[in-house]
Amino acid sequence: MKTALVTGSSGFIGYFTATALLRAGWRVIGVDSLSDYYDVDLKKRRQEMLTRHENFSVVNEGIEAPGLLLDLFARHEPEIVVHLAAQAGVRYSIDNPRSYVEANLIGTFELLEAARAHPPTHMLLASTSSAYGANTEMPYRETDKADAQMSFYAATKKATENMAHSYAHLYGLPVTMFRFFTVYGPWGRPDMAHFKFTRAILNGDPIEIYNHGQMRRDFTYIDDLVEAILALIPAVPDPDHPLENDSVSPVAPFRVVNIGNGTPVALMDFIAAIEAACGAEAIKTYHDMQPGDVPATWADATLLRALTGTRPVTPIAEGLQRFVDWYRSYYDK
Repeated sequence: MKTALVTGSSGFIGYFTATALLRAGWRVIGVDSLSDYYDVDLKKRRQEMLTRHENFSVVNEGIEAPGLLLDLFARHEPEIVVHLAAQAGVRYSIDNPRSYVEANLIGTFELLEAARAHPPTHMLLASTSSAYGANTEMPYRETDKADAQMSFYAATKKATENMAHSYAHLYGLPVTMFRFFTVYGPWGRPDMAHFKFTRAILNGDPIEIYNHGQMRRDFTYIDDLVEAILALIPAVPDPDHPLENDSVSPVAPFRVVNIGNGTPVALMDFIAAIEAACGAEAIKTYHDMQPGDVPATWADATLLRALTGTRPVTPIAEGLQRFVDWYRSYYDK
C-alpha cells in the first residue's frame, strides 16, 4: 500500500484531500497542530471523521517543531507529500505576522529538509492566488512574473515557492506548487467570506462588503480542487520535457499550477447566490478596500487541463447551495 503524508490534515482542504486519498487506496499519515486560529471543534470533527479510516493516522503537532517531520519521513517513507499546513488569512497576517513566519516559512523548511533526507516521488505544496499580488493583467498565468505581493501572508507563500524551487534544483526533489483560487464548500473555514455571509444572513446580522462591492473572485469548489490535486500526483515535473506554455523550471523538476475555475464572479453576484441559497436577503454595509486585499483574481486553467484533462467546473450557485445546506445541518439552522 502506498503512503501519503498530508500536512494540515484536519484543515478544510486537508480533510477533503486526505479523505480522497484514503478512498483511492492510500495509507495517509496526517499532521495537524489543531491551532486556535479558528474554531478548534470544527477541526476536531474533521479529524474524528478521518480517524474512522483504518489506514489513517495523525500527529497533532506543528510542522515547525524541529525534527518532527524528519522522524515521520524516516519512519513512514511516504511516496507523495501534500503540504497544506499553513497559517492562512490575508488580514490576520497584519495583526500576527510571526505566526506566518513560524508555520509557513519554518514549517516548510522543516518539510524540505525531511524530504531531502528521505526523498518522496512527488511533493505537492500549496501556494495561493495571492502570490500574483499587484499583477493587473488577467487571467493570471503561471508564467507571469509574481514579485509584488500585497500582504505578508502572500509574501510568505511566495517565499515557500522559492524555497521549494531551490531544493528541487539542488537535490532533485520533484515539486508541484499549486496556487489555489478562493476555495469554498462544506466544512470550510469560518473566516472565509461564504461562511461569514451565510452566518450573518441566517442570524439576521449585517454583512460587511469591502471596496463597495467592486470586487471579483475566481471561486473554486472544494470537490473540484481535490480532484485536481489527486490528478496532479502522477504529473511529475520534468524540465527536459515541458508542455506548451508550461511553467516547469528549466533547471529543476519544479512547476507552478493554478487551480481555479477560470470564471471570475462579481462579489455582488456571489452574495446574491448566498441569499438565494439561504432564502433571505442580506443586510449590507459597505466599506473601503481592506489593507493587503486585491480587487480581482482570475485563473488561467490551461496548464491544469493540459496536465490532468480536467479543471474546476462546479457552478457557483450549486456549490454555495451545498455549503448552505451543510451549514444549516451542522449548526442546526
